[in-house]
Amino acid sequence: MTQRKNTRISGFPHLRQDFAASLVVFLVALPLCVGVAVASGVPAELGLVTGIVGGIVTGLMRGSSLQVSGPAAGLTVLVFEAVQEFGLPALGVIVLATGALQIAMGALKLGRYFRAISVSVVEGMLAGIGLVLIAGQLYSVVGAKAPDSGLAKIAGLPGALVDAVGSAGASASLALGAGTVAVLVLWKRMPAKARVVPGPLAAVGLATLAAPVLNLPVATVEVQGLLGSVQPPSPSAFGEPADIGLLGTIVAFTLIASAESLFSAAAVDRLHNGPRTEYDKELVAQGAGNAICGMLGALPMTAVIVRSAANVQAGARTKASRVLHGVWLLLFAALFPQVLAYIPIPALAGILVHAGAKLVPVRAIASLWREHRGEALILVVTAVSIVAVSMFEGVLIGLALAVAKTAWEASHLGLEVVDKGAGPIQAYLSGNATFLKLPKILDSLEALPQDRPVELDLAGLHHLDHACRTALETWAQQHSAAGTEPVKVTAEPVTLTAAPGA
Repeated sequence: MTQRKNTRISGFPHLRQDFAASLVVFLVALPLCVGVAVASGVPAELGLVTGIVGGIVTGLMRGSSLQVSGPAAGLTVLVFEAVQEFGLPALGVIVLATGALQIAMGALKLGRYFRAISVSVVEGMLAGIGLVLIAGQLYSVVGAKAPDSGLAKIAGLPGALVDAVGSAGASASLALGAGTVAVLVLWKRMPAKARVVPGPLAAVGLATLAAPVLNLPVATVEVQGLLGSVQPPSPSAFGEPADIGLLGTIVAFTLIASAESLFSAAAVDRLHNGPRTEYDKELVAQGAGNAICGMLGALPMTAVIVRSAANVQAGARTKASRVLHGVWLLLFAALFPQVLAYIPIPALAGILVHAGAKLVPVRAIASLWREHRGEALILVVTAVSIVAVSMFEGVLIGLALAVAKTAWEASHLGLEVVDKGAGPIQAYLSGNATFLKLPKILDSLEALPQDRPVELDLAGLHHLDHACRTALETWAQQHSAAGTEPVKVTAEPVTLTAAPGA
């Protein structure tokens, strides 16, 4: 008996740590799952379904051992727009297709290439999402309906807040939402014993108690029941992906969910000393989870840094903690679904306003502006484009700007002219000579005295493209045409004819 017991314990050497961590992650994930679902315009129970699948299905698969998956604030805006445009039945098809694409990319070992995406574009994407999320949820805080576009949301906020002051119901809603944000901000300063309860749960719990005690006229979550909310896509819905707009939405879901998950994995790896993330396998795991979420008509999932960090900080050692957190979510959804009906919507909106604010990297922008202004510009332009246009177009604009910046930097060229007053003029080219720098090269070379011989040294060039080589050949011939000694080219990386017969 003792030997059997010891064998059982040795099979799960970290069970105590993982069990405790799973409870912490469950308490952090519960209000976030519900809040993301409500903000996305879908039944609250679907957020729990995605959290359950992220814990039990994705949690059991190989990839990253300690990061936790579930519905994420980063996809809230995109999901809301998709539901508004295509309807809730189409959401399952979009998420299922997203999962299938992620599985295919993981199988083709494309996961590692997501690390090549400009960090400024990703941070700009998250900042844009955060701004739209904050603007949209502030309307929920005051019990008003948010406009459709990002710019309209921001432009209409002052009027909505002024109107709220003159309405008893809206004022109560605003007070409850503001109180929720205040609790979240101040919770980290509470005594350690109080902080055993995660901040989001404490904020929502206090708001849920305050609403009936103070008799506040605020809206609460509508409950449909777990089985009533799960609506797998009908066979007819699978014909809709032929729509170009829906295909673009699927691509956007895939790229953003994959990038956010893999960037989260890189961040989580820096928090612990355990096994490193296998990116391709993690992408397959995310895809499998999203495929199942799609079949259940639930929200898409990504790896979530807030829950993942809580998991690591709570002492998790293996994937058992995230699987158990999914089990606790399942038990809650099955046994206590009616509890959701007591949660005030302004409190959930406050949770997401706080989450959105954390997506806007104000300090990072200031630091980038001092050290890498080009990267700061990419971040800001990506964020503003998402607010002004849409998620998908904003990310494409950011990627295009990042590629343009890289191309410009790759064509960095130095030209040094040494004229000793007598003898030939020496011109030294260094860096990368591409067509982007042709105007600078030719302006400088054509300004050299026509009646003096020139020695052109190309030893410092790393690259000389065809356009530049042709332009230099033409300049060399023109410079020598007036009877001056032929241009002498030294240490050229490619063949360059200075002049006929030279």
